Amino acid sequence: MKTTAFTANHIELGAKMVPFAGYNMPVEYKGINEEHNLVREVAGVFDVSHMGEIWVKGPNALAFVQYTTSNDASVLHPGKVQYSCFPNGKGGIVDDLLVYCIDSETYLLVVNASNIEKDWNHLCAYASKFNLTPGKELYNASDEICQLAIQGPKALEIIQKICDESIVDMEYYTFKKLTVGGIKNAILSTTGYTGSGGCEIYVANEDGQKLWNAVFEAGKNYGLAPIGLGARDTLRLEMGFCLYGNDIDDTTSPIEAGLGWITKFSEAKGDFIDKDKLLKQKNEGVSRKLVGFELIDRGIPRHGYEVCDASGTVVGIVTSGTMGPAVKKAVGMAYVPVAMSKAGSEIFIKVRDKLLKAQVVKLPFYKVA
Repeated sequence: MKTTAFTANHIELGAKMVPFAGYNMPVEYKGINEEHNLVREVAGVFDVSHMGEIWVKGPNALAFVQYTTSNDASVLHPGKVQYSCFPNGKGGIVDDLLVYCIDSETYLLVVNASNIEKDWNHLCAYASKFNLTPGKELYNASDEICQLAIQGPKALEIIQKICDESIVDMEYYTFKKLTVGGIKNAILSTTGYTGSGGCEIYVANEDGQKLWNAVFEAGKNYGLAPIGLGARDTLRLEMGFCLYGNDIDDTTSPIEAGLGWITKFSEAKGDFIDKDKLLKQKNEGVSRKLVGFELIDRGIPRHGYEVCDASGTVVGIVTSGTMGPAVKKAVGMAYVPVAMSKAGSEIFIKVRDKLLKAQVVKLPFYKVA
């Protein structure tokens, strides 16, 4: 099992460790609800070093990114980040990812931990089409980089104390290369997976401990604490953010998943994998959609539970579900027929052979103040 630059810290702090995407990762420290609410109210620190980082460089870098991703990367400028996905050639999704524009010939693709090898193989399959050589212009740096996500309304205020230039005024989904905690050329981006603001910081593995110590020293008077994967999941679900393997996968299209906003068909975008399939879905519609729902009856929805109509006929499946610690409601996401996808539609979640009434609602569940 792989470790991150911070694994020893988690174990020393008494975290409950679990295998995740081939890594030994902390699922919780003091409890998911307490950690969740700390991020919503102040700030918390996530070890997300298991995420993958793939560089694309050279004069054909932009053309390659445009062809292999669904969003329009031509609108990016140095210092800007974009959410996107890799269409798989069959109408599904290889992975969702972040695209960092370093300069006009350098892009950083940040991918999900569980999909690093799959994503790498997928990209390598198209590399020669753009004269990119795997290991050279296309480079997998996943094992060389560690990452901390400091998330919450006080996160930027805390991290500003260890930065050599201003970060508190950075726009959402932008990044800077700067000195953080004495570490030069760190990448700090105003991105995250919680919906409560904050940043993510990338440094070389050898600088990991220096970053960890600097971050917690800066946050000691704020009650800053490490947060596990359990709260990361409840936080993202309250925001209606998709989790690969649950809400999106190789069988779901971005149009079905409500990700039409990252699927562009403009002249500037040009051709890309699955363009014709996805354009047809956009124009003609799809048979199912990913929706958010709240349980009206008492219970908790879980991944894999069946979604039924009033007669008990199975019409879909719950992709994610939990009791939201901040919203204090049982919430979830599910694929349902388009006719049942409008806000206010009544659906039923099958829990232990009982049909629990639920209502489709507009995402996100958690509204940022």
